Amino acid sequence: MSLTMEDFGGHLASVWSELRPTTRGLVERALQTTGAATSPARSPAGANAPYDARSDHELSRLLAALDERSQEPDVSLEAEKETQLRHIADTCAAVLQEKTRSAEVFAQLVRRAESQRDYRRIDALADALAGFAPSEICELARSQDVIVRALANEALAQFPTSVLIGLLSDPVDSEIARDSLRRQAQDYGSEEARQIVNALAQVDASGDEY
Repeated sequence: MSLTMEDFGGHLASVWSELRPTTRGLVERALQTTGAATSPARSPAGANAPYDARSDHELSRLLAALDERSQEPDVSLEAEKETQLRHIADTCAAVLQEKTRSAEVFAQLVRRAESQRDYRRIDALADALAGFAPSEICELARSQDVIVRALANEALAQFPTSVLIGLLSDPVDSEIARDSLRRQAQDYGSEEARQIVNALAQVDASGDEY
C-alpha cells in the first residue's frame, strides 16, 4: 500500500509541504533505504546538497509533528497507517541523530528515546556528542533534563584538557568548563587538569582578598 503524508492528516501534510526539497530528500532517501512504503512527492532539486542547520530545524519540526500525530487517539487511522506513521517518525529521528549538531535537537532526541525507554538509542546519542561543538555541549550541560545534562557532562569530561582550558575565557561556558576540569582531575586523574584547577583556585583566592 502506498501512503502519502495526506493520509495522516492535514497538519502533518502541511508541515511536510513546508520542507525544502533538500530536506524532504533526506527523509525520502532514508525511507527508501529502510524499505518504507511511503511516497511523498519527490524533487530532484538539491538531492545531493549538504546538510545544514535549516534542515536540522525543519526535520526537528517534522519529527515533533509525527510524534504528536502518532500519540493522538484516532479510531479512523488504520493499523497499517499507524505502523507506517511510527516508521516514518523513527526514520526521521534516525536522520536527525546522524546529522544534527544542535543542542536543542539533541535534547529532543534524548527525551524521545527516554519516553520510549530506548536506552540503546540514548547510548548512541551519547556517542554522537563527540561530533558536537564544545559550546553546544556546554548548553546541554545546563539543561533541566537530568539525562541530557548527564550525557553532556560525561562528554565534556572526555574532551582534551586544552579544549576545556579554551572555554575558561567564555563568560557563558567558563563555569561548565571548570566543573569538567575538576572532574578530569578527580575522576580521571588528569595531572594537567589538576594543575589548572589549582591555579584557578589560587586566582579566586587572590581575588577574594581584595
